[in-house]
Amino acid sequence: QVRLVESGGGLVQPGGSLGLSCAASGRSFSSYGMGWFRRSPGKEREFVASINRSGGVTYYADSVKGRFTISRDNEKNTVYVQMNGLKPEDTAVYYCAMQIRSGSNRSPYNYAFWGQGTQVTVSS
Repeated sequence: QVRLVESGGGLVQPGGSLGLSCAASGRSFSSYGMGWFRRSPGKEREFVASINRSGGVTYYADSVKGRFTISRDNEKNTVYVQMNGLKPEDTAVYYCAMQIRSGSNRSPYNYAFWGQGTQVTVSS
């Protein structure tokens, strides 16, 4: 069984920055791509960013491109997302997940072992 635990959320003013972490245990972390998703009240779960097994290939949602950076440390079994230039519309619960199926890395269907999520609130 895989366990993913997110941390680093909080309240930040517009234009501010936050860094989220997702620590993994229970399976060979370096064998799987990882993704970050988010869900705002009343909205569907939304793809944010993904990273391949080695960390050399990343993808971003258009809404966060240029502001967010996903990375991973396979020695520490951890994936990160650094969020800069935060906007009120970035307010959501952020989740990490492990990509266990081939196919689109933007589809939550291809992910499993979701963490419990961490709340990010962008407000003045």
